Amino acid sequence: MKHKNPPRFISYLTRNTLALILAGGRGLRLKHLTRWRAKPAVPFAGKFRIIDFTLSNCVNSGIRRIGVLTQYKSHSLNLHIQRGWGHFRGELREFVELLPAQQRIDESWYSGTADSVYQNLDIIRTHSPDHVLILAGDHVYKMDYGTMLARHVDNNADMTVGCIEVPIDQASAFGVMGVDVNMRINQFDEKPAVPKPMPGNTGFALCSMGIYIFNTDFLYEQLIRDADDSRSSHDFGKDIIPRIIDKYRIYAYPFTDSDSRVQAYWRDVGTVDTFWQANLELIDVTPELNLYDDEWPIWTYQQQLPPAKFIFDEETRRGVAIDSMISGGCIISGATVKRSMLFSHVNVDNYSTVTSSVVLPDVMIGKHCRIKRAVIDKGCDIDDYTVIGEDREADAKKYYVTPNGVVLVTPEMLGQSLHHVR
Repeated sequence: MKHKNPPRFISYLTRNTLALILAGGRGLRLKHLTRWRAKPAVPFAGKFRIIDFTLSNCVNSGIRRIGVLTQYKSHSLNLHIQRGWGHFRGELREFVELLPAQQRIDESWYSGTADSVYQNLDIIRTHSPDHVLILAGDHVYKMDYGTMLARHVDNNADMTVGCIEVPIDQASAFGVMGVDVNMRINQFDEKPAVPKPMPGNTGFALCSMGIYIFNTDFLYEQLIRDADDSRSSHDFGKDIIPRIIDKYRIYAYPFTDSDSRVQAYWRDVGTVDTFWQANLELIDVTPELNLYDDEWPIWTYQQQLPPAKFIFDEETRRGVAIDSMISGGCIISGATVKRSMLFSHVNVDNYSTVTSSVVLPDVMIGKHCRIKRAVIDKGCDIDDYTVIGEDREADAKKYYVTPNGVVLVTPEMLGQSLHHVR
């Protein structure tokens, strides 16, 4: 569907839109990876944080007025935003603004997705946006929000929900919607035990991505009404959307590749297994998520580090990496890395092998180590002769082992706590 508007129509929409990124979630299913950081702050893809993908989508879409709503253990997230996203020009009405839970309206912390936005209504009003774009800060994807805004206006919608097709056996983790032939939503169930399949495609359900566009006045009206309802859990999916679909114009926007019209790349990375898998997918010859796309760059903050270095070329001691991504500051010293993702400033010492693993920043791996199917958290110092990923029972005594057999190792598990609370 093409919009019938002037050529600069989309740029006008994006310029007058305020994006709010919900980044206060704990991410409990990521286990120890979110013990000391919020899920949006978890490192991803060698040099980024998860939230960088949503922030980059905003910038690349022409949306440069952005609020980041934080709550749970947000220190590392705050530092990352300040260091990597502080280059906007205030005189041009550009900003990335941190909005921590601060009890602006009442004496409670954010109690739901809708409540987190409601508690910042006074701040939203000062910016006077035409539309408010509400986003999750813990998903990995590339999306042009400008085309979604144009569709929202073309539909004369009050609210638009970004949606994807999810296999029916996985859909109970999402908000599942029913739509008519014009994509107007006529049913919405938040995380149903028995998801409703799509018409004509019983193997899939149409699910919410947690991406919402609201007409600003309509958002104010619904948030105030929801806040006054003592029975509400103050959540967009559980409370607001089901209540408004019968009375107002609420539409679904399918997330597709703009060229092929097939569903585009989107990952929740909500568990250790999916986090491990999504990182290693990037190593494929032609991954679904193209990090080398100059037309849609992913922005971030990173330390100024030297290039990766591979040293020694002897028959039994050779520094090599095969089918892997190796970030700046890494030294592969007489070791072998296969089908793995190494983040910044990782050292792998002589005679060690790292296979099918994701190694986060500032990790030291000693000599004669064998590491397979593992996620090694930031700051770990792995002793010489350590073996991980070969004996599930032995690993489970010391580390966290996922249902699919991926081993998560953190400094605390190694007796090397980086966070001293006493």
